[in-house]
Amino acid sequence: TVNRGMSACENIIFWVGVFVMGGGAIAVLDGWSLLLAKVFGVPSLNFCMVGRWISLMRSGQFNHTAINKAPSQKGECAIGWFIHYVIGVIFSFTFLLVMSNDWLVSPRLIPALIFGLATVCMPFFIMQPALGLGIAASKTPRPASARVKSCVSHCVFGAGIYISSLVLLLF
Repeated sequence: TVNRGMSACENIIFWVGVFVMGGGAIAVLDGWSLLLAKVFGVPSLNFCMVGRWISLMRSGQFNHTAINKAPSQKGECAIGWFIHYVIGVIFSFTFLLVMSNDWLVSPRLIPALIFGLATVCMPFFIMQPALGLGIAASKTPRPASARVKSCVSHCVFGAGIYISSLVLLLF
């Protein structure tokens, strides 16, 4: 439990907030990605490749020259999508640790957007290099475009945190 001097009720509110905000923010992000793909033809991150990366960690392989050339793994798509939502929950947990339960009572858009944008550090400096895409997508065909897309997507994640928090206020 997080406790930090919280009552049992406040702890429950905290954890409900973590899961609703994390899952809700990722769902908003997925809706955004679907809109970009269907309306504008902008491809989304292939979460099967994320699942492949995670699966290959079992054998000690953490970095790849090109993840799409690594051997496919059983269940990689399901693993990738699961990890996608787990990361959203972890990010929302981190956000609430920083902001406190008071934020759940009075959510504000700007802190959520700033936090969302800050989370882009994870793909820029951990995931993309490990998948063989370089730091901040530097080895992709259009790095600037990939960086803008990542930054916007992470801001959408932040907006999703805010929207999910507003939904929580309804209950």
